[in-house]
Amino acid sequence: MSTSVTCIAPVNIAIIKYWGKRDDDLILPINDSISVTLSTDHLRTKTTITAGPEIVKSVLRLNGVEESFDNPRIQRCLQEVRKKAKASGKCPNPAMLEWNIHVESENNFPTAAGLASSAAGYACFVYTLATLYGIESEELSGIARMGSGSACRSLHSGYVQWVRGELADGSDSLAVQLAPASAWPDMHVLILVVSDRKKATASTQGMATSVKTSDLLKHRASVCVPQRVELVQKAIAERDFDTFGRIAMKDSNQFHAICLDTFPPCFYMNDVSRSIIRMVDQINKLAGDGAPVKVAYSFDAGPNACLFLLEKDVAEVLAIVRHVYPCGNECTTEEYYKGIPNDESAIEAVPQTLLESFTVEEPNMLRYIIHTKVGDGPKRVD
Repeated sequence: MSTSVTCIAPVNIAIIKYWGKRDDDLILPINDSISVTLSTDHLRTKTTITAGPEIVKSVLRLNGVEESFDNPRIQRCLQEVRKKAKASGKCPNPAMLEWNIHVESENNFPTAAGLASSAAGYACFVYTLATLYGIESEELSGIARMGSGSACRSLHSGYVQWVRGELADGSDSLAVQLAPASAWPDMHVLILVVSDRKKATASTQGMATSVKTSDLLKHRASVCVPQRVELVQKAIAERDFDTFGRIAMKDSNQFHAICLDTFPPCFYMNDVSRSIIRMVDQINKLAGDGAPVKVAYSFDAGPNACLFLLEKDVAEVLAIVRHVYPCGNECTTEEYYKGIPNDESAIEAVPQTLLESFTVEEPNMLRYIIHTKVGDGPKRVD
């Protein structure tokens, strides 16, 4: 008789980026990284795994499309979870470890568009497998890392550090929680989806070329990241948004500078991405010289922007974003604004004179906007 489990796992957005491996097979990074886990209410992977003696062939479907189950990373994660389950003796039916499985996985956000879909996907695959085999309380980040490096960070809630590690076998290259989501309750995130198309250069290919050709990457990993990790750890502990925001933007800028320093270069941002940076810079400048950062941007390997801000500034920033990037006639308000419902009265109260200081872009420059918060790690939902 078959057994089935369904779980969800979150997207995470790196404040200090992971870019470059020191071991391609084990997926060991050349530097530490720090990320923010986003709420599964608005961005998540949902995976159902069914195991049964009657299943004649293992199958993987992603968003309804069958993918190769022979993918080496899928096989590695499966074998490692089964090995851990066998060693733990916790599997409710040991025969299950030999059965074929059917995997159905779906994302409620664009796949392969620079929104950490592989991180959420592999974290969900590993967590759902572990739940199926009765070991969901075990340390799983080292296994998820073998599927997609940043997947190890999606196994924790809140603010997470992926420790680079020193050992050749990767056993000390794990993700650890720095603080739960509840530690900074007024942190909000706006995701401006510029494009939901698959990116031209996959992250794996791009970072491999960067490691071989970018001198700037070596400087970043050895000099910049260790300093930034300490500063961001302290900023999270003290809820210092000014430091958090400045480092988020500087590290995002440096990551994309490395992509340009790569030969041949990788292009992940586009003209709309750069206009978002100009908008954020203007918002912060209008706060006055010496004022703390009001909103911070971060771009992963794609054109889509993640804006971090505090609850007190949400209405003003949303009003500016809606003014600069209007929704065209081709979409409804419900299609354009997703996630946490807007406080329309607060948005409408933002002075028109402030909005008019910003240049309005053409309609439909953004596909849509997702308003979300920091959230929890994976969980079982069936």
